[in-house]
Amino acid sequence: MTVDRLLNCQAAIESGTIMKAIVQDRYGSPDDVLKLREIDKPAVGDDGVLVRVRAASVHPDVWHVVTGRPYVLRLMGAGVLKPKNPVPGTDVAGIVESVGKDVKRFRPGDEVFGETFLKLQWRNGGAFAEYASVPQDALAFKPGSITFEQAASVPTSGFIALINLENGVLIQPGQSVLINGAGGGVGTIAIQLAKAYGARVTGVDSAEKSKMIRSLGADHVIDYTQEDFTRRGERYDLIFDVASNLSLSDCKRALTPTGTYVIIGHDHFGAVGSRTFGGMPHFFKFVALSPFLRQLPSVSFSMPGKKEAMAVLKEFLEAGKLTPFIDRTYPLKEVPEAMRYLQGGRARGKIIITP
Repeated sequence: MTVDRLLNCQAAIESGTIMKAIVQDRYGSPDDVLKLREIDKPAVGDDGVLVRVRAASVHPDVWHVVTGRPYVLRLMGAGVLKPKNPVPGTDVAGIVESVGKDVKRFRPGDEVFGETFLKLQWRNGGAFAEYASVPQDALAFKPGSITFEQAASVPTSGFIALINLENGVLIQPGQSVLINGAGGGVGTIAIQLAKAYGARVTGVDSAEKSKMIRSLGADHVIDYTQEDFTRRGERYDLIFDVASNLSLSDCKRALTPTGTYVIIGHDHFGAVGSRTFGGMPHFFKFVALSPFLRQLPSVSFSMPGKKEAMAVLKEFLEAGKLTPFIDRTYPLKEVPEAMRYLQGGRARGKIIITP
């Protein structure tokens, strides 16, 4: 580095125009492509909010964008040859630093949480940094009853749980709901949402997660390594397959005559499907079959927006009906290690990054 460049960097540090962030210049293994660097703070548009990040979360979609797999996701906004946005992460909680001229809902000093995108997109969102730029409608006020770490754990997993449970439409009070993969980020939230909707909940996961699953309100817990719930003789009104490793033919044995099977399409970090399309063909097969099989929910193209979803999740948090469960917290420099832990499949609840 030249003397002039070194002086310019020092001046930028002193002026507060740069920040620390996890950066990737290419797709690949998190250990190989993720580096901690000093870069410019993000620009904020007229409708944007600059958030001083206090916590961010790690989830499977982040892994997919960092690795660039399946390849089709690169055509869905991430960038074909390399990431368009070099800073990963989408879930964020922190303090408003500044706002764009059209922002009316927030002001500097507000505590907020949300996603860095308004739409359902697979691309880097800039959350693994000291500052992140976020559209105002993707944010909600952080309830004072929860920590920044808890707040950052909710947005993506909560949104997935909400849209797949159709904001409670699929659950009636008193019904029996089984959640397969109940101990992960989506599963732990789905347990609590189903209980809030009045269901009796059975959680399926490994034995090491059973205590946590019960603590979140599950009425029954099944260790999938010891017992196949589809052969127990129990019937459920809804099977929510978060792990996405069940067959519909097996699940039919465990559904009531009017029961429903819902799958989210998790591909277990590339272990399912091809490098090009991942688990998408399997998921879309169910979409294509839904008009012909009563056990599958009808396809809906109207999903709640991020603003509406965040408002619902905020209400559950404030009412004490949703308590995020944090497994581990890593500093910003250890994002690759956090992603290895996520990929190992042993995480209970959520993994959090703190700048």
